[in-house]
Amino acid sequence: MSSILVGGIGELVTNDSSVGDGSPLGILTDAAVVVSERQVHWVGREADAPAADHRVDVGGRAVIPGFVDSHAHLVFDGDRAGEFAARMAGTRYDGGGIATTVAATRTATDERLRTSLTARIAEMRAQGTTTVEIKSGYGLTTTEEARALRLAREVTPETTFLGAHVVPPGIDRADYVRLVCGEMLTACAPYARWIDVFCEPASPAAFDGDEARVILLAGRGAGLGLRVHGNQLSAGPGVRLAVELGCASVDHCTHLTDADVDALAGGTTVATLLPGVEFSTRSPYPDARRLLDAGVTVALATDCNPGSCYTSSMPLVIALAVREMFMTPAEALSAATVGGAQALGRDDVGVLAPGRNADLTVLDAPSYLHLAYRPGVPLARALTLSGRS
Repeated sequence: MSSILVGGIGELVTNDSSVGDGSPLGILTDAAVVVSERQVHWVGREADAPAADHRVDVGGRAVIPGFVDSHAHLVFDGDRAGEFAARMAGTRYDGGGIATTVAATRTATDERLRTSLTARIAEMRAQGTTTVEIKSGYGLTTTEEARALRLAREVTPETTFLGAHVVPPGIDRADYVRLVCGEMLTACAPYARWIDVFCEPASPAAFDGDEARVILLAGRGAGLGLRVHGNQLSAGPGVRLAVELGCASVDHCTHLTDADVDALAGGTTVATLLPGVEFSTRSPYPDARRLLDAGVTVALATDCNPGSCYTSSMPLVIALAVREMFMTPAEALSAATVGGAQALGRDDVGVLAPGRNADLTVLDAPSYLHLAYRPGVPLARALTLSGRS
C-alpha cells in the first residue's frame, strides 16, 4: 500500500477544530498530510510526520480541503449570453429562459453532452473543486431526464433528478406533475441520489408549495434524498416546506421572512447560498449574516448553469460571499467546503482528517485569506496525486 507525504505546506486548513490553532478551520502551519489509498492517513506538523513512500512538496503554499460544490447544472448544450446581456441592460430574470436550454440540450448527442460535461468538470478542478453535485432539468421528458442523469453519474455520485425544474410549454401542469412523480421518476431514480424541485410561486413555470410537496414525497418514496430550490425570486413556501420534510438543503434563500429563518434555525436543513446568481441577475444578495447569526448551517455553491449563473468558480463565490454578503473569509471557506459536504449529507469530504477523502486543494498563496483578497486571480487548483494515492 503506497503512501504519499504532501509537505512544504505553509498553512493547512483542516476544518478540524481539534487540531492546530483550535479555530473552526483547524489551521496548522509548517504542516504535512500523509495520503494512502486516496484517504488521509495522517495530518500534523511536517517535523512530526511519519515516513512515506513518496513526497510531494507544495513550496510553502496554503492547502485547504477541496471545494464541495453542492449545486450545479452541468449537463446542457448551448449558452444564453444574449439573455445575460439583456439582464445587464435591465431585463428582470424570471426563469423563463430555461426553455431555450431545454431545446438545445434535447438536440445534442450523448457524445457532445459528455464532452462538454467533462470539460466543465476539468474547469472546476482547475479552480479547486473536488466534489460536485449535478442536476438534470434541461430535458423535461422521461427519456431526456434519464439521459442527463446517466451522463452525470459518469462523473459524480451526487446526481439530482430535477424533472420539476419548470413545466414545459404546452403541457398541462397537473399532467406534468403526474409524469414527474410517475413514469419519469421511475426511469430516473436508478441514476439519481436526490430529487429537487423549483418551488417558486413567483415564476409561472415553476411549482407551488402543494405541487412541490407531492413531488418531494414521491421522490422520498422512491428512495431519493430531498432538496429544494426555494425563495429565489420572492418569499414563498419553499424554505419552510424543506425544513418540514427534513430536506438536506434548500438552495437560493434570497428572500426570507423571520419565520423562514426561525424554521431553518430550528431544523437540520442546510441553507445553500448561490451569490453568483445575484451577481449574474442583478438581484439582491441573500442575507448570510442573518442566517449565520441565527445559528443556521450555511453552504456556498456556484449554481453553474447557462442562464442565471454561468461560472464554475468557487473562489469567485467565496469572494462574493465576503464582499456582498458580509461573511468573514473563514465563514465563507467553511461554507464552501464542510458546509457543502453537510448539504450533501457527506462526512467523508470537506475536512482533512484521518479517514477522510484525500481531496486537497493547493492555493498559489500563503493563506486562505487570499481567496477573497485576490478575487479573479486563478489561485486554487485541486491536487492530483497521479498514480500514487
